[in-house]
Amino acid sequence: MPLFNNRKSKVKSSHARGLRLPRLPIRRLRKKEDVDSFAPPERNRGIYLLPNAFTTAALFCGFYAIVMAMNGQFSNAAVAIFAAMVLDAVDGRVARLTNTTSEFGAQYDSLSDMVSFGAAPALIMYEWALRGMGKLGWLAAFVYCAGAALRLARFNTNITVVDKRFFQGLPSPAAAALVAGFIWLMDDLRIAGKDFNWLSWTITLYAGLTMVTNAPFYSFKDVNFRKSVPFIAVFLIVLIFVAVSSDPPKVLFGLFVIYGLSGYAVFIWRWIQGNPVSIVQTEPDSPDDH
Repeated sequence: MPLFNNRKSKVKSSHARGLRLPRLPIRRLRKKEDVDSFAPPERNRGIYLLPNAFTTAALFCGFYAIVMAMNGQFSNAAVAIFAAMVLDAVDGRVARLTNTTSEFGAQYDSLSDMVSFGAAPALIMYEWALRGMGKLGWLAAFVYCAGAALRLARFNTNITVVDKRFFQGLPSPAAAALVAGFIWLMDDLRIAGKDFNWLSWTITLYAGLTMVTNAPFYSFKDVNFRKSVPFIAVFLIVLIFVAVSSDPPKVLFGLFVIYGLSGYAVFIWRWIQGNPVSIVQTEPDSPDDH
């Protein structure tokens, strides 16, 4: 008797017993785009000229500040730090507006910040006031430099889990402005660094340690510059420009002293109100938060 009908007879017998074979779903991918849609998105690794040009300019300002401090021109060194701050604020916005953000640009920006807001302020303060203090002087400068490096490393690793409205610790540009602003103010008043070496030592340590604290400092990232504002807001901006132009060393140093203390004020206020003092998100965002 032929045996080639055995498989067919088994299938028929299974249907006869009331058993139904499961039908596997078949998904047909018709286009190459359908296949690519299942792959994880790749991070942009291109190199773009415009935003990296601003980052290079900020790096140059940091290097120029170090050279000016070595030549004893501390006012020029302080101004170069503030110029690096402006360029550092511009390069990221230019990259987002022109859709030229990249992994290379992010890493290059961090390295530039380490020079302009980490090494440069520490070396300028050491040359201006801390050199005559011996070991205590260069240790304070190193604490500031190490604090800036740790601050930048923590920012890069926690960027996806931190409340965008606040910085975790004093941002390195603000810390550099605090140090450079004090030097600029004292040099403008014709006061030598050796006359206020202990105050300079305290400010350097404060800026370096505050960068690695968990105190929340307002980031101004939730300000919508495309939204219409009342007329009084424009008038206040005019007043700020007038105040800074009238006496830049005094006004800028005063503004950054207030900002450098604001994080601890927010920290204490949250603690008194019983709110969480940490800005690191421990739970994933809900769909309503986006």
